[in-house]
Amino acid sequence: MLLPPLRIANGAGFLGDNLDAPRLVVEAGGVDYLTLEYLAELTLSILARAREKDPAAGYARDFITVLKSLCPALVAQPQLRIVTNAGGMNPIACARAAAEVLRDAGIVDAVIGVVTGDDILGRLQEIQDGGCDLENLDTGRPLAELASQAGKPDLRAIVSANVYLGATPIAEALAAGARIVITGRVADASLTVGPATFEFGWKWDDWNALAGASVAGHLIECGAQATGGLYRHWQSLDLANVGYPIAELMADGTATITKPPGTGGAVTRQTVAEQLVYEIGDPAHYLTPDVDVDFTTVELSETGPDRVSVRGATGRPAPQTYKASLAYRAGYSASGQLLVYGHDCVSKSRQCADMILRRVARAGYTFEASHVECLGAAASVPGLHPPPADLREVVLRLTVRDPRREAVERFTAEFAPLITSGPPGLAGYAAGRPAVRPVLAYWPALVPRNLIAAKVECRSAADWIE
Repeated sequence: MLLPPLRIANGAGFLGDNLDAPRLVVEAGGVDYLTLEYLAELTLSILARAREKDPAAGYARDFITVLKSLCPALVAQPQLRIVTNAGGMNPIACARAAAEVLRDAGIVDAVIGVVTGDDILGRLQEIQDGGCDLENLDTGRPLAELASQAGKPDLRAIVSANVYLGATPIAEALAAGARIVITGRVADASLTVGPATFEFGWKWDDWNALAGASVAGHLIECGAQATGGLYRHWQSLDLANVGYPIAELMADGTATITKPPGTGGAVTRQTVAEQLVYEIGDPAHYLTPDVDVDFTTVELSETGPDRVSVRGATGRPAPQTYKASLAYRAGYSASGQLLVYGHDCVSKSRQCADMILRRVARAGYTFEASHVECLGAAASVPGLHPPPADLREVVLRLTVRDPRREAVERFTAEFAPLITSGPPGLAGYAAGRPAVRPVLAYWPALVPRNLIAAKVECRSAADWIE
């Protein structure tokens, strides 16, 4: 018997996405699952900093706001389930906050499943002792080279370390009755693969079906990017009311990408194709924790208005390693701005930057790195276009980075003096005195799968509340 399509929507492509989108796509009706994707490498660093300041923080608080708006739909649509990586660095705390929202809405019997095991911060030495050097994928350096001045490995510089788990624990949580599944770091496409595998009863070596679901998950994971966001012909679309994507998955792994009727944006072969090749690396080997997907066999075709068929994905066994994302302390940074005007605004801006750096050097500080930008003078694409000939104003943005906080603090004090001790044509601050911020650097690595064990915990909302 032909099973009906499984309708999986996505209402968030990153932390900070449209807060109304999840509610709007669900209210359109007929959705079986709503996925909410909040995490990126930068986001993990932000959440790690939040957890440092408050042990009860470190998750995507946007999700709690979104969940409040979804409670009426959860009551009216008993089939609806939610899968999200909003747990970030603290899935347990996220589950407790979500449980309080459900309690206030009278949905205390709903089961919340939590997936943990991705956080390996406390296991780094154990993993290295087990023979995994956690080599940086970009440089080849072993993690042990992140050393203190004494020359000994100093893991205290690392503030977060997470592996990208796959769909298996998500499917396990759903099988245990979870209506809401909250994870830490999992691969983006796994948010879709988990529900599909659970609902269709796939085995974990049904490579082509897993590949098809992974492609569908990849297509919807960035929210409105599949429905007209970032589309090269965006002027022809109503993006103010853009609809968020829905993947209609079939039991064989084929899918149709669509969006709620009456919404803005568009689902065409072009919009879907642009998302298909977004951030994939080798198209013949899109590596996930679930399957190695060959995108070169994928076929896209329009089957109706705002409907694109996706078929032909092929898969091979998943890698025997998980990707790991580490963030470590790498000094301090500050970025200051000044509005500069006049017919010579570009050269004047660069001279102002030089004045600031020379004055700080006179105070005894030079920087590990500095960067000068003249915003408005084609600075965002240097070398691609020359500045307009009649340019009369730019924003000077000067950024520095250094291991010494005191050096960066001294830099922040040198913008204001230019107002009276610099050239004419400085229109005061474009911003206040720059803030000194800690810098967290990125360290990608691989970890053998046999060293990682995901954990799934399911409880009713009432039981999650402390």
